[in-house]
Amino acid sequence: MLEPIRKPIRRAIAPVRALFVSDASAGVLLILVAAAALVVANSPLAEDYHNLLYTYWWPKEVFYLNDLHLWINDGLMVIFFFVVGLEVKRELIAGELSSADKRTLPIISAGAGMAVPALIFVTIAGSNPELIRGWAIPAATDIAFAMGVLGLLGSRVPASLRLFLLTVAIVDDIGAVLVIAVFYTAHLDVMWLAISFVVFGAMVGMNRFGVKSFWPFLLGAIALWLAVLFSGVHATIAGVLAALTIPMRDANGHSMLEKAEHALAPWSAYLVVPIFGFANAGVHILDMTVEQIFAPLPLAIATGLFLGKQLGIFTIVFLSVKLGIAKKPENANWMEIWGVTILTGIGFTMSLFISGLAFGNSQLLVDEAKIGILLGSIISAVIGYVALRVTTQHPEETEHLEEARQAKP
Repeated sequence: MLEPIRKPIRRAIAPVRALFVSDASAGVLLILVAAAALVVANSPLAEDYHNLLYTYWWPKEVFYLNDLHLWINDGLMVIFFFVVGLEVKRELIAGELSSADKRTLPIISAGAGMAVPALIFVTIAGSNPELIRGWAIPAATDIAFAMGVLGLLGSRVPASLRLFLLTVAIVDDIGAVLVIAVFYTAHLDVMWLAISFVVFGAMVGMNRFGVKSFWPFLLGAIALWLAVLFSGVHATIAGVLAALTIPMRDANGHSMLEKAEHALAPWSAYLVVPIFGFANAGVHILDMTVEQIFAPLPLAIATGLFLGKQLGIFTIVFLSVKLGIAKKPENANWMEIWGVTILTGIGFTMSLFISGLAFGNSQLLVDEAKIGILLGSIISAVIGYVALRVTTQHPEETEHLEEARQAKP
């Protein structure tokens, strides 16, 4: 008797309930943390916020990481990059990137999704040589944020598109790591770089010669981080390299790599990335003029994220399918694919990270970059959600899932 009433109510509260499922929770937390950082940075606590992050603890000659902000970006974020490396290795060996037919579409999509935003950025801001270093800022997709928005839609979105978004974002991260290593290395210390190669080689050797305990690899990862930090290459690259040396299985035949990933992923998603987001998303905007908010740098980043990502990825997916290079994601129509490509324009974590590397010597440019990242990411999240909510043709999946839950004793 009450069933006609229950169904509309269940549909109405589905987005709220989705906040608490695994796909959405990490992304929602990141959204809340970013909002909190903006509020604090534009409140009477702004000076305390700045002092907390940037007060020097000791001279840089004593140790390079001499304030909390550096420890977060160059130290704590190594855990995030280590988890990224574990995800990449698992996907390459046993996941969606393990065979040519599976990895073709994500790889070429991610490539286009990095190239087109970079071209748009250069077109808008490239005439200013001071801004050109930011070309890679709109090229990265934030996995947690994007998957969080997708999670709000529940099972309305086909599973194949969730997998597509996830694999594209992972390949995107690989590209971003390579960009950081190649283009954002200011100077090189040959001795420390050689030590880094020796440590990395030793870790690879431990893998090849059958070391099955995790602790030697953990100690090696710490040594590699220190060596890379002093070499001039960004220290977080050590996290990815160390992760690639982790054996697939331990002495008991269990998956050491998956065990490490499952143990560290929640810490990365619910502690490391939110701390990074709070430390980097705060920008003082109350005194900014409209001209500053829509200056060439934030405009180039926001446009690159929102238009560049969807234009590059959707175009390459459409052409690949039409030319027979790859198969269209199963049970998905073109409008749904377009909606998911909009979500790839959410570039929060990696984009903030790259902006700090690109404009670390200019707080004004870092703040302008943050505005562009936040604008592009928010617009992509909202438009992408609305597009998928309106165009999806799988409402019956949500009903069937809910009815199956109700039928359980």
